[in-house]
Amino acid sequence: MTDMTSLKGTYALDPTHSTVGFVARHAMITKVRGSVKEFEGLATVDGQNPDASSVNVTMQVASIDTRNGDRDGHLVSGDFFDAEKFPTITFTSTKVEVTDADSVEITGDLTIKDVTKSVTVPFEFTGAATDPFGNERIGFEGKTEVNRRDFGLTWNAALDTGGVLVSEKIVLEFEISAIKQA
Repeated sequence: MTDMTSLKGTYALDPTHSTVGFVARHAMITKVRGSVKEFEGLATVDGQNPDASSVNVTMQVASIDTRNGDRDGHLVSGDFFDAEKFPTITFTSTKVEVTDADSVEITGDLTIKDVTKSVTVPFEFTGAATDPFGNERIGFEGKTEVNRRDFGLTWNAALDTGGVLVSEKIVLEFEISAIKQA
């Protein structure tokens, strides 16, 4: 298997084979999973010189999908993401650090609504392959945790049994397949 140090080039995220997801605790007893269905991004990868690597991703807020239309409508409303006023979520890397042959930490500016915060996501390199159509692909998986209140996502409802309806801590999950560009 190829390790990350041999990679070099510009790769476009393949949304049909990638997932940008999130997990929130609901009613303090279970987890609700969702994803952003529409996103695009480019990764410039230089395994020999990680400082020359970068990642830029733009996600469409209106494409949030939790498999529940009412909940999705609430999430894109002014109570949460306010998709009409803030249609995109962006991530722009500021540092890429290879931590070993199969791991990298990507730090960058995550902008949700009008708030930008630095976030670090540890990723595992899951491999490189040429698909049946001749595309050179690379794969990464990673996750990190953020506090949604830090981004102005403050809506909540108190529960009669104590606690709140939606957790403040949100896990962001990424399963990425990217295709090398000519």
